[in-house]
Amino acid sequence: MLQPSTITLFLLPWIPAFLCKVTTEKEFSVLEGGSLTIPCHYEPQYASYVKYWCQGRTREFCTTLAQTDEHRLINPADEKVSIFDDPVQLVFTVTMNDMKVGESGWYMCGVEIGGVWNIDDGAFTNIKVIDGMSVVNSMISGEEGSSVTIECLYSEKYRESEKKWCRSGDKRTCRSTGSDGSYDDSSVAIRDDRTGAFTVTFKKLQMKHTAWYWCSAGQHKIAVQLLVIPQPTTIPAVTSQSFQNLPPAKAITRESWSGNSPMLASVVVCSSVIFLAVMAILAIKFWKLHKSDRVPREVEEMKAKFSGYSRDAGDFQNAAVLFLNKDTQDVQMY
Repeated sequence: MLQPSTITLFLLPWIPAFLCKVTTEKEFSVLEGGSLTIPCHYEPQYASYVKYWCQGRTREFCTTLAQTDEHRLINPADEKVSIFDDPVQLVFTVTMNDMKVGESGWYMCGVEIGGVWNIDDGAFTNIKVIDGMSVVNSMISGEEGSSVTIECLYSEKYRESEKKWCRSGDKRTCRSTGSDGSYDDSSVAIRDDRTGAFTVTFKKLQMKHTAWYWCSAGQHKIAVQLLVIPQPTTIPAVTSQSFQNLPPAKAITRESWSGNSPMLASVVVCSSVIFLAVMAILAIKFWKLHKSDRVPREVEEMKAKFSGYSRDAGDFQNAAVLFLNKDTQDVQMY
């Protein structure tokens, strides 16, 4: 049975890896012939340590390609592999130029810990070197009437190949570069810099340009979606300048009031006459309505008065006769 001291000695080399970390992305991709920069982040405890970049799947069998304690005067862009440490940002970056397909594989960002009982800390990443094409952005959008540029990337072996730009599903729309690596018309311009990228520029976007397209180099092609956004409709704002051309308002004076007084007097007189006529008509209406209601009421009163008399023949000696004057609406009793 293992003693606690033996277990402690066995785990001691791994303690720094748990306490301090080096991190990077798990995977990177790059076109053949292109360059790739990998950022490796570390904890503040490692700020003064030596950093390195190696190729391999394990720490024990990892071939060092560059490290920070090697002082080189060569321009990093001219080197195959270069490394730079920034202790302030706690990151060191590795740049690999002119990548080949055969260089695909596992690499490690490493921090040299040193000592007998300590192992180096590091983080592994898988780099894939692709023979073909890619695009900076597979979906491009722009406002109607504006211009937009699509950048298509290709690997080194296609530098001298013809480059094409086609609308998906319609080969008649294909536009290709000539011997000088360019194409230009009223709506589209294509430029190939022969260094791994060519650009397609729509000079003035129209709604009909919304579609899927193909970037093509040699036998390889990659899809790009172009979305044209309609121009927003704007309502012009009303400002103080909008009223500058209006004539000034005229002030009301005694002279202008007296000049219009005959017309105002006529309006007042006409309005008064119309008002009096309406009031007279309403008075006549109400009087007739009251008169017609009074006659039935008097008749009802007379009926009630004589309803108690006997209906015998002798009783009619004291009976009264009512006469209603139709024209005057008067009631007379005899």
